[in-house]
Amino acid sequence: MTIATSKKLSPDWSIIGFMAFLHGAALFALLPSNFSWSAVGVALLLHWITGGLGITLGFHRLVSHRSFTVPKWLEYFFIFCGTLACQGAVIEWVGMHRLHHKHSDTENDPHDSNRGFWWSHMGWMLHELPSRLEIPRYTKDIGDDPVYQFLSTYFIPLQVLLGVLLYFLGGWPFVVWGIFVRIVVVFHCTWFVNSATHKFGYSSHESGDLSTNCWWVALVTYGEGWHNNHHAFQYSARHGLQWWEIDMTWMTIRLLQILGLATDVKLASK
Repeated sequence: MTIATSKKLSPDWSIIGFMAFLHGAALFALLPSNFSWSAVGVALLLHWITGGLGITLGFHRLVSHRSFTVPKWLEYFFIFCGTLACQGAVIEWVGMHRLHHKHSDTENDPHDSNRGFWWSHMGWMLHELPSRLEIPRYTKDIGDDPVYQFLSTYFIPLQVLLGVLLYFLGGWPFVVWGIFVRIVVVFHCTWFVNSATHKFGYSSHESGDLSTNCWWVALVTYGEGWHNNHHAFQYSARHGLQWWEIDMTWMTIRLLQILGLATDVKLASK
């Protein structure tokens, strides 16, 4: 079964409200009283933990594509890190991403780039997409896992607990920068992979879609910007295939492999 997204879709007001709240709260960083270099440092550290280790390495390469294997406790750790990125339930995230690859840049792709930059960047998630009904079909390997179910259900309360911890460590500057600014920045860095790397850059391989390699997206997403490489070799743990295509996440996976923590590492064919 495939479900097209071309028909008129209803707005998802809960998501719209959630996004408006987060972006609005991030603006409090403009107040001088909420600025400190230590707060910026916390935001950068959490950007790497949640966006790099969590989304890029955990949600994407480890779980969505099973590009490598780690012990289950370490897999759960990476998924916990990704959950703190606040990009929704991990089960839904993985399901929508697998659906994207199944129908990349066609009518049934949730963030089909043919519908414009805004749609592929974030417009798609602000609507009630019928394709969400297909998620259980694409997540049978994780759908019944109690840890995945817990993290999918309680990703917002976990964020609140992190905010409380940051408040006690550094007051409101840590909360504003470590929660709101960091979440919004990681959001847009991740979304650039859906939008910018289907519009800007170069293509090295015939992948059957509009995916491109974009260096600046790779820079802010720890290697995810080499997107045409990824679509050509979806199973590969390494996305930067040329020497100049720097892929920080691949370096992390390689370190895990050297330490004996990453096995069954899949790479692009030569």
